[in-house]
Amino acid sequence: MRVLVTGASGFLGRAVATAVRDAGHEVRTFQRRPSGLVPRDGLEDRLGSVTSPSDVQAAVSGMDAVVHLAAKVSLAGDPREFDRVNVLGTRLLLDAARSAGVTRTVFVSSPSVAHAGASIVGDDALPASPSTARGDYARTKAVAELAALGMDTDDFRVVAVRPHLVWGPGDTQLVARIVDRARRRRLPLLGDGAALIDTTYVDNAASAMVAALDRVDDVHGNAYVVTNGEPRPVAELLAGICGAARVPAPSVRVPAGLARFAGSVLERVWAVRPGEDEPPMTRFLAEQLSTAHWFDQRRTRRDLRWSPSVSLDEGFRRLAESYR
Repeated sequence: MRVLVTGASGFLGRAVATAVRDAGHEVRTFQRRPSGLVPRDGLEDRLGSVTSPSDVQAAVSGMDAVVHLAAKVSLAGDPREFDRVNVLGTRLLLDAARSAGVTRTVFVSSPSVAHAGASIVGDDALPASPSTARGDYARTKAVAELAALGMDTDDFRVVAVRPHLVWGPGDTQLVARIVDRARRRRLPLLGDGAALIDTTYVDNAASAMVAALDRVDDVHGNAYVVTNGEPRPVAELLAGICGAARVPAPSVRVPAGLARFAGSVLERVWAVRPGEDEPPMTRFLAEQLSTAHWFDQRRTRRDLRWSPSVSLDEGFRRLAESYR
């Protein structure tokens, strides 16, 4: 197929574009900055914005399928920008894709669209809920997922895939921030650090997108959470990442309730006087680091005919090798 992959300048987007190409498809990437992928047979890099009608129409022209990853991902920021990129951009892209004759779409979502702050213990993909999602990113991704799946028909088939906490070598979102904070001794454990958390090694997340693309005809209209299926205590995950990067693992403990309160305060401060980066803590981040969130993967693996090929321990080994 001829497949458009949006957001390929991002960590996961690059991996997905590469995996789709390696599966034998022709790939056109579409993002605001160069993807960093080397142009070669089966790969074309195109610059543009999902909020620009002319850019979007040019990007989808001649495509058979779309894997939509482009999004504003942040713990803070102008709510209007989240709506503009994540909601309006998704609707614009999918409307243009349908008009251009695209028949398959994989919408890359997030488990946060169905997370209301309580522990997730062995759940499947619960319905997206904009009203209870925590933060503007999760809220707008929930709205976008509902809009995308609402467009699903037999002629325009849409499936939503929610990879959970994707990480690996070269990750600037999760791994780099953990390592930076640990190096500066600003990475505490919230509570006892025993909350079980699922994560996804990047190669597994990318192969799941290829599987979803291949299986759209049979699974369209559904949402699937993707993880390694190896929940670990948050303290063990942080120690694994820190050990790979050779920085001290967190040892200072902060009560989870205090971290949530501080996160709420900092969110309000950033809304009035934003700093140069995201706030050091938000209520959503505190909840993610102090509550369990692991998922039942049986339906995902059965329906997508997929399973992860890289274990967490192998992922930590590869991460350590990248730092060396």
